[in-house]
Amino acid sequence: MIIRINELSDIPIYMQIRNQIVMGISSGELEGGEQLPTVRALAMEMGINTMTVSKAYQLLKTEGYIMTDRKNGARIRTSIKQQGIISDSNKTELKRIVSECRLSGVSKADLLNLIDEFYGTES
Repeated sequence: MIIRINELSDIPIYMQIRNQIVMGISSGELEGGEQLPTVRALAMEMGINTMTVSKAYQLLKTEGYIMTDRKNGARIRTSIKQQGIISDSNKTELKRIVSECRLSGVSKADLLNLIDEFYGTES
């Protein structure tokens, strides 16, 4: 998986890394047990500070998406705890996106079609 950073984005780089890894797990591009690059290797490849990558990995670990240890580094969890709820921060982000779509003239039907497309056919 290739992680692309948008230097002009308002989203902090560590969060962009986190978001892309979560999307990679969700899409199946990253599979359970798969080894992630070391903090140092990913930082060098992207030309960013190691602390930025470390912060992204720590957040992913806290959220339960990856596991880390000194011997094996960071790996995608083989089973991710599914709580079946949307966090308050994700609800806020979704509300913002829906509001922007509404203001842009995107119909509810078009937005729901996009959700279906992004969510996939699997349930």
